[in-house]
Amino acid sequence: MDAGRRSRLTPPERARRVSAPSAVFFWRKLNFLGHDACRLFELADGWRLSGAAVFMESKRVCQLEYDVVADGAFRTRSASVAGFVGRKAIDLRIRRGAHARWQVNGRSFPGITGCLDVDLGFTPATNLLALRRLALKVGQHAAAPAVYVAFPRMELTVLPQHYKRISRTEYWYEAPSVGYRGTLRVSPLGAVIMYPGLFELLPSR
Repeated sequence: MDAGRRSRLTPPERARRVSAPSAVFFWRKLNFLGHDACRLFELADGWRLSGAAVFMESKRVCQLEYDVVADGAFRTRSASVAGFVGRKAIDLRIRRGAHARWQVNGRSFPGITGCLDVDLGFTPATNLLALRRLALKVGQHAAAPAVYVAFPRMELTVLPQHYKRISRTEYWYEAPSVGYRGTLRVSPLGAVIMYPGLFELLPSR
């Protein structure tokens, strides 16, 4: 980054870049060859997930960097995804406006309303925000429809989701429109430790 670029950063932007993360996660993909590294930052007014996934899918090399910003109640404010899936370049800028209306690259999506979360279909990172937002007690359950970035098309749709907390570290999870259901095991922070068939968290400091 050149000096001119540094001088144009506002104080909050500079603080976000230099602050130490609250946690670091490193997942191994179970359905494809690849990994995902992510950091969680606590901001003055919310939370931020910043990570990158590198993996193979159907003999295509995929590299996707992502950044998700949420408010203090873990409701997603914005998300970005940049990189490539095979030969296809990806550049998505997603933003939640008033009344949970969403925009993608400046274009409104009137069919996507009422969602408070973004779910990035290639990473387990965003489940953390939904779980922290819901703050379920053991035995409680809730619907949590999300703005879904479907992999590998990288198109947006609404993803119906349902979480039920079945123990201190486990949630029964269903996403019927993509045909997935299973028991997620999570850390005290809400990060997915085991996402059956898709991801597992590897030990890290």
